[in-house]
Amino acid sequence: QVQLMESGGGLVQPGGSLRLSCAASGSIFSVNPMGWYRQAPGKQRELVALITSTYTRTYADSVKGRFTISRDNAKNTVYLQMNSLKPDDTAVYLCYAKLLATGYWGQGTQVTVSS
Repeated sequence: QVQLMESGGGLVQPGGSLRLSCAASGSIFSVNPMGWYRQAPGKQRELVALITSTYTRTYADSVKGRFTISRDNAKNTVYLQMNSLKPDDTAVYLCYAKLLATGYWGQGTQVTVSS
């Protein structure tokens, strides 16, 4: 079992920045990868970014060059630095972690980009 707790969402103006954090607890020794998905109203859940235990990163095309994913294995935490935010980035952002063959999800944190 893995428990995930997100933090860092909120309201930001277009062009602004936010940093999301996701702390994992439980059986985290073999958690790989970890990352973020997002879901906007009326849309399907989509991948934002993933990072493996060896720091290989994957990004959605829509966020490349603006978002950066990182992880601190000592703290069992993954971060998503989001810069140059756009209204289209508005969504619930969900932390994801895979342990062996099972995926785990956090409850999500709302990110709203609006003037």
